[in-house]
Amino acid sequence: MPVAGEPLEVQLLGPVRAWRNRREVVLGPPKQRAVFALLAGRANDVVSVDHIIDAVWGGDIPQTAANGVHTYVAGLRRALEPERSRRESGELLISTAGGYALQTDPEAVDALLFARHHAEARRARVEGRLQEALDSAESALSLWHGEAQAGVPGPFAAMERTRLQDLRLTAVEEWAGDMLEAGRPVEAVTVLLGAVAEEPLREKLRWLLMAALYQCGRQAHALEVYDETRRLLRHELGIDPSVELRTLHQQILTGGSITSVGAAQVATVTAVGARTPAPEPPAGRLALSETPRPAQLPSVPRGFVGRSQELEQLARLLTENDPRGASTPVVVIDGPAGVGKSAFALELAHRVSEHFPDGQLYVDLRGTSMDGRSLCASEALLQVLRSLGVGDARIPADAASRATLYRSLLHGRRVLVMLDDVLSADQLRPLIPGGSSCVVSTGRQRLGGLAVRDGAHLFRLEALGTQDALSLLRCLSGDRLRRQEAVARRLVGLSGGRPLALRMMAETLAANQDVPLAALVEHIAEEHGRLHPPGAAGEVSNGLRTPFETSYQALPDEAARMFRLLGLVSDGPITVSAAADLTGIAEPEAAGTLKLLARRHLLVETGRGAYRFHELMRLYAAECAEREPLPHRSAAVARLLQATASVA
Repeated sequence: MPVAGEPLEVQLLGPVRAWRNRREVVLGPPKQRAVFALLAGRANDVVSVDHIIDAVWGGDIPQTAANGVHTYVAGLRRALEPERSRRESGELLISTAGGYALQTDPEAVDALLFARHHAEARRARVEGRLQEALDSAESALSLWHGEAQAGVPGPFAAMERTRLQDLRLTAVEEWAGDMLEAGRPVEAVTVLLGAVAEEPLREKLRWLLMAALYQCGRQAHALEVYDETRRLLRHELGIDPSVELRTLHQQILTGGSITSVGAAQVATVTAVGARTPAPEPPAGRLALSETPRPAQLPSVPRGFVGRSQELEQLARLLTENDPRGASTPVVVIDGPAGVGKSAFALELAHRVSEHFPDGQLYVDLRGTSMDGRSLCASEALLQVLRSLGVGDARIPADAASRATLYRSLLHGRRVLVMLDDVLSADQLRPLIPGGSSCVVSTGRQRLGGLAVRDGAHLFRLEALGTQDALSLLRCLSGDRLRRQEAVARRLVGLSGGRPLALRMMAETLAANQDVPLAALVEHIAEEHGRLHPPGAAGEVSNGLRTPFETSYQALPDEAARMFRLLGLVSDGPITVSAAADLTGIAEPEAAGTLKLLARRHLLVETGRGAYRFHELMRLYAAECAEREPLPHRSAAVARLLQATASVA
């Protein structure tokens, strides 16, 4: 914590600012302010360098990002503690455990204090202490000074602006409901008019504004708000007002009384797009009751074995959902080619499907397809909207409107969405529905930005252990390996524990019954055979080469070149300096490219600045090295040998 008498106060609910000893701190350039905002929002918690990079740069990470983080942290330390010498450890911004933490009282950070006041208002409301609920809500709302983190760049700041704005409007809705319950509609109207202007499609706000105007004796104005709402929803989304708004409209028309106008009633007003259908919906409209219950999960591949603990852990994450439906659990499973991500995700999805009774959607996003034709988010949304029974004539042309309609249709429902073979966070993010549904996703890249921006749970799938690999191989190969323990273990060792390799080995054994077992195993054991097992007619199949090739083809040019050159020395450990020597680039650039290869699961990071190839990937990298022109290969090896000799 900060030294006594030297508090650090932070404003995130508006332009990002900070004060120490009542003097404002100059926080520096935009990206430096983004780093500060991230650390302040997680006061006293360690934030890893990788998370900071994802938060500030998102998917467009330069090779110098890690150095940039260190530079921004150094700049913040100078600004926060100008009296500290460069050799002294900081009191406020400390480094530990591979990351940084900003030490301050959480209640000195306005966003954290807002969350506490908001929670206090909710507790008081539940316990029937109406005036205390109003006081706490007003304390929370008074902390706002404009758009949250205004002007701060980066995906994390964008996500925080959206999240905090939604929390603020929720607090406004709850406060307004309590004001109506307390018989103070005039004060509520002023605030609600401004909130509706900010978020014109938010029906909760419009319901409250209509109720407040009606309580003030302004019946005609309340009816005008309803007419405006109906026109806006039809024009923007092609839908009618919710049943709650229609009911309130009828009560105002007939001059009836509005009961239960407090926050409890506000909570029942549906978000835009979630509809309880009118008894006779207009022709061509899709009533919610007409939306089909999809059941699209493919079956789990035969012989799935093991991974019980991992499945149990992720099943809990998906099913222990926020009871308010405010947070959608998202599990993103990544790992190298052939490790069994899709089979694992399908097993997980089938295990938890009973917790999502409104259906299961499945989309193959084709992120690593050989033809390079992955589905963009708009195409995927078109597919799921059709699965939900929406006719093409009703599907909007642009991706943003499709995403809005998609979320609207799933609002209030418990649907499991499986998104297979995802290439990027931008491809996946529009398909996260919100509310009580869940998302299970697979991909070869580690999508750290989803953890920072969307609260996703990232899970790396490792190779099977020996016993599980043996079980899978025996299950798939039938009688050929019965009482052949040594042969089975040899094949498992050759496979590296990757289910795809094991399945292809079993297929080879089954398809070549007339070939002696010993001869088949020897062929598989040959380096070329381990990537190209023979087909039934003796032809060479693509084997494991296809998934490896798709991962390679997706690399940026410089990363692909480094991968090829690393294939020249793939037997041993790989250091940053060796990679720099091979490629002829500076070490910071080499370090960034190695990290990229590790994120794409083409290398395994064994320590700080140290990497190696997985055995099967080593063989593939050696093949790819042959694609590099011979003069380039010779020059790369010469640079490495020269550097090694100079060190010796």
